Amino acid sequence: MIGLIVARSKNNVIGKNGNIPWKIKGEQKQFKELTTGNVVIMGRNSYDEIGRPLPNRETIVISNTKKYIGENLHTASSVKEAIEFAKGKDVYIAGGYGVYKAIPLVDVMYITEININVEQGDVFFPEFDDNNFNISIVETSENNELFIRKIYRRKNKQ
Repeated sequence: MIGLIVARSKNNVIGKNGNIPWKIKGEQKQFKELTTGNVVIMGRNSYDEIGRPLPNRETIVISNTKKYIGENLHTASSVKEAIEFAKGKDVYIAGGYGVYKAIPLVDVMYITEININVEQGDVFFPEFDDNNFNISIVETSENNELFIRKIYRRKNKQ
């Protein structure tokens, strides 16, 4: 299974000035639940922002300029190479923008839609055709005020 996890604002922002532009209690809970015990693929900038391998997960960093090697830490030059390296394990693509462009490879996307517009955001989630997915709402914050979690399951994998 190839999954993708992202949180995005109403205006599709996923980053601003090198950071996630919101702090919402419990918003990252789903990420930990889904990825623990599995493989996480992320870009170099996302990894450098975290600064360490994620505990209880295998982390594969996409980079052509740096090598990341350690316990449960590997480097690949592309998302396809990282998926091949994962050898059939459940994989979660975790950003940033360049890595998210692998949407055509994913079976399912876990998208948390944050109920804000981010002014002057500088990183956006790539556009995709949601007609290719069956969409279900799986969780909402109180009165849908903070966020809505949706699962996008691919109808027919390309």
